Amino acid sequence: MTRTVGEISISLDGFVTGPDPGLDNGLGDGGEALHTWVFSDDPVDRALLRSATAATGAVVLGRGLFDIVDGPHGWTDELGYGGSEAATPAFFVVTSDPPATTRLPFWTFVTTGLRDAVAQATAAARAAAESAGADRDVVLMGGGATVGSALDAGLLDELRLHISPVVLASGTPLFTGARRHALVQRSVTPSSDAVHVVYDVDR
Repeated sequence: MTRTVGEISISLDGFVTGPDPGLDNGLGDGGEALHTWVFSDDPVDRALLRSATAATGAVVLGRGLFDIVDGPHGWTDELGYGGSEAATPAFFVVTSDPPATTRLPFWTFVTTGLRDAVAQATAAARAAAESAGADRDVVLMGGGATVGSALDAGLLDELRLHISPVVLASGTPLFTGARRHALVQRSVTPSSDAVHVVYDVDR
């Protein structure tokens, strides 16, 4: 079964970036602390990253996050989706204005909205699952507005939050109060750098 998963790192006070994020300051002031767990040597973090990356068949992201990861200070051969456990799933970018050129070669741009991007990613993940002989997920990796909008639109089956031990005080919030949601807590896994929480989304 292909599940649609919102997966994102978040501060204790609910922000997915620090203040003033941008092309030259991707995660905002202090926001690098949100992803300490991705580069950790903690075996819990490493195992979670490996298993999640291996189970990903397609990834959806918003235009703001694309601009950062495809930008001059973005992903490299050593640093990509999944950190040092980098994988090469299909990537779908939600945007109303695709760029004329890209630095990295693997992007598909979807101009007809988030729901269509998730539908295209689901088809790609199912094809990857058939090829691999194992289930593959669609992962919405961010930014915060993309994951939050997918939750509000009823597009998510699962929400994975990597809660980092930092209070950012301001930045980009994940939850904006657009809708109430009932979640079912499925697992809580602490490591030295984060608490990894998985929820099923009660649609």
